[in-house]
Amino acid sequence: MAGLMTRAKARSALFATHPARAVVVGFALVILMGSALLSLPFATEQRAAAGYVTALFTATSAVCVTGLVTVDTGTFWSGFGEGVILALIQVGGFGIMTMASLLALLISGRLRLRMQLTAQAETKSLDIGDVRRVLLGVAGTTLAVELTVGAILALRFRYGYGETIGEAVYLGYFHAVSAFNNAGFGLHPDSLTRYSQDAWVTLPVAAAVILGGIGFPVLLELLRHRRRKHRTGRRNWSLHTKLTLITTAFLLVTGTVLTCLLEWSNPGTLGTHSIGGKILDGFFHSAMSRTAGFNAVDIGSMHASTLLMTCVLMFVGGGSAGTAGGIKVTTFAVLAAAMFAEVRGEPTSAVLGRRLAPHVLRQSLTVALLGIGLVIGATLALLAMTKQALEPVLFEVVSAFGTVGLSTGITADLPPAGELLLVGLMFVGRLGPITLVSALALRERTRRYELPEERPVIG
Repeated sequence: MAGLMTRAKARSALFATHPARAVVVGFALVILMGSALLSLPFATEQRAAAGYVTALFTATSAVCVTGLVTVDTGTFWSGFGEGVILALIQVGGFGIMTMASLLALLISGRLRLRMQLTAQAETKSLDIGDVRRVLLGVAGTTLAVELTVGAILALRFRYGYGETIGEAVYLGYFHAVSAFNNAGFGLHPDSLTRYSQDAWVTLPVAAAVILGGIGFPVLLELLRHRRRKHRTGRRNWSLHTKLTLITTAFLLVTGTVLTCLLEWSNPGTLGTHSIGGKILDGFFHSAMSRTAGFNAVDIGSMHASTLLMTCVLMFVGGGSAGTAGGIKVTTFAVLAAAMFAEVRGEPTSAVLGRRLAPHVLRQSLTVALLGIGLVIGATLALLAMTKQALEPVLFEVVSAFGTVGLSTGITADLPPAGELLLVGLMFVGRLGPITLVSALALRERTRRYELPEERPVIG
């Protein structure tokens, strides 16, 4: 008994020292629970148990807010199955450890240090004392956005498409939750292509995706400083918020322009639309490429150049500590700043009047290179186990790693081994390479000495 208590205390201390491990274990447990529920016979419309690989793939895609599917969500799964998927999306987007911390706060009125550390790792809060405020802010923001967007969509489905009140509310709030959590799960086989020219559907969905994708720290800071500006007349955003907003806006505009230019005359995508419709769908595709997964045009009909551009957007992803995946826009901005500093011959990297710390550059390089390595390795593996061409395979791999959910249509044709490979990619992509590596590390190592400096030849 004493030995068991000692081991339990050791595991508790291990999680307290490395809260990222608790996040990894928490996500894995929720995925296993979700896959078990989706494996039940009454989770499908046919009342026949789905294969476990299908259930595992769907549960992972939902918890990791990806949106890739091997079966059609609206026709294959029953109401119970769709409810499980929706719950997994909400839990995955909110963060399983953040959710646990919030429940502990509501029940006991206080957070233990271990729970605070776990919530800090998930929300990227800089001060443990701010965790309570962050958790409540995250919950309030999530609820407000989902309710607002869900109401707009429900009204549109009811009065624009003649859906019954119950069906309109269900469609509206399912897509609102899926959009804000950047999941990309839809209840129609064609995603949102039937609404491609309807701004009352696509724009609210895009707004929810963007708000969820820029990250909770940015959203909370914007809300906080909006009140402060109302009182003092001044706005003082952090560097993280500035970088996230500027880079997000740049990628949204760039993606819109390139999508419109590359697909302007393509009859399978934008070619048959009006000018306004082309711009609307171009913007929607650009926003969805930032890890949302809905599509208003046929991805499989896009030109190879557009698919490559979309892969870049999917790989970059959205903001840190949000519902988006990818290497994150701040990582992209930091690497760009380092490149420009090196080209100009400057000894340090600076952006927006602030000098970047060396460890920030190392972290950005680590995340980017690990991501590139995972994408290349997974692409090679899928090419070896299937007869698919490079373009759709690369697109599918980047979509899984970036937890995007856009697909050229080959996911359902992959063998079980290929589906399991994408399951691993979605899991790693949701948690982030740095989080996963730190969770797997047995202990931290600090060097108590410095080695002699030497410069190898570069280039």
